[in-house]
Amino acid sequence: MKAVVQRVARASVTVNGERVAAISKGFVVLLGIKKGDDVADARYMASKIAGLRIFEDDQGKMNLSIKDVKGSVLLVSQFTLYGDCRRGRRPSFTMAADGCEAKPLYEEFGRELDRQGVPVEYGRFGASMVVEIINEGPVTIILDSDET
Repeated sequence: MKAVVQRVARASVTVNGERVAAISKGFVVLLGIKKGDDVADARYMASKIAGLRIFEDDQGKMNLSIKDVKGSVLLVSQFTLYGDCRRGRRPSFTMAADGCEAKPLYEEFGRELDRQGVPVEYGRFGASMVVEIINEGPVTIILDSDET
């Protein structure tokens, strides 16, 4: 499982002209799920992100978590994180889990964040989305459950 975590001042997701989710201060998490990922991966990644200290404290040091700043997560499914571009110019997505395997793990990831005390807004799984992100910093962190 891979996650791209972006610290944001605000963000939203629109599908077919309809705003389906929006947050103020927090993280946009672009979540990629590969074949063979499981509930343990989802829970580990959610726990890691809930405790990630990338918000600034009073001294300007990245020392606060999303829970400390009472932020939210905008969760967006992103199978293209498993695009393999080593051959040719068109990415191969054979490592990405199909929707039937990925959607329950995407949902479990969100539920685990919620259990950790982090409010979650969801993009629409499998839809073509317009994601508006106002980065703060910018701060972007890439996490991979295989690299624990």
